[in-house]
Amino acid sequence: MSDSAPALLHTEHYPTSTSVEAFRQRIALVQQRIDQACLRNGRSAGDVRLLTVSKTFGTDRIRLAYQAGCRMLGENKVQEAERKYEELHEELPDLQWSVIGHLQSNKAKSVARFASEFQALDKLKTAEILDRRLQAEGRSLDVFVQVNTSGEASKFGLPPDQVHAFVRELPQFSALRVKGLMTLALMDADPDRVRPCFALLRTLRDQLRNDIAHAEGMRELSMGMSGDYEIAIEEGSTVVRVGQAIFGARSTPNNYYWPETQAETP
Repeated sequence: MSDSAPALLHTEHYPTSTSVEAFRQRIALVQQRIDQACLRNGRSAGDVRLLTVSKTFGTDRIRLAYQAGCRMLGENKVQEAERKYEELHEELPDLQWSVIGHLQSNKAKSVARFASEFQALDKLKTAEILDRRLQAEGRSLDVFVQVNTSGEASKFGLPPDQVHAFVRELPQFSALRVKGLMTLALMDADPDRVRPCFALLRTLRDQLRNDIAHAEGMRELSMGMSGDYEIAIEEGSTVVRVGQAIFGARSTPNNYYWPETQAETP
């Protein structure tokens, strides 16, 4: 792949980062590609936030990533994220955690206690429980509404035609700071099949901001991962979730961290 033409990347080829210098080099390379994708599309370098995803990797590797400059990490499973938080929060008090995977109601208390961001809100019940727990903790939380733009039954997220009604209900949850939308694209080798998933999310975001007064502040689009983040940036992404291009290829199969046949891999 050249720096001038976006395409899907093959995640299985990513080398393992086992030193601070390796992390620095791979973070710099990903950031360079992000900035170049922004500039190619008339956007400013720095318009897109890189969220490094540490799921499946141990705390020793996370310490290296921290020394290389990472200050927020994305995790899919709440139990795994909480365990890492407990091990590291005294040693690395400024390290923040973004929960990017589906949240079961019984895990909401944990997220309210330690997370700085939650990117997979798709149920009012979850919003209600999170809000109540956050109020009890005296905290607030940045959240993204997850939308199933690929139409795959194996994926979580709201159907696109339910997003407006869902967002209209969110102001009642005052501890939730609703920042924007999140999606997982099709896992497909054809960029022309992946791109519409991102374009649809951008269209929904723009419609929400136009149609609902309190949605004007929903500016963020979390979309794009290790294999497709440049295409996502072309379609307006403001947050890309990148794990394997920085940490290295994972040993666990995709469906270990995505329920059933969910195969997207940050």
